[in-house]
Amino acid sequence: MATSAGQSEILTIREVAEYLKVTERTIYRLAAAKKIPAFKVGGTWRFSRADIDVWIKQQSTVDQSDGEGSGRGGV
Repeated sequence: MATSAGQSEILTIREVAEYLKVTERTIYRLAAAKKIPAFKVGGTWRFSRADIDVWIKQQSTVDQSDGEGSGRGGV
């Protein structure tokens, strides 16, 4: 029962770390803090590649809007 690659591909901590070019420790921290879309299977973190791709796009949008609104409410 094969599915097309990329559509519902499930990744491990190591694979996500390599994909995002960060350490495995960083991925553990993000997953535990619920800052990256993840789920556990038998106590082990797993990630949907499609969810990670959406998350990446959202991070780009959040970074841009954070920079624009950072001067509000101050002086």
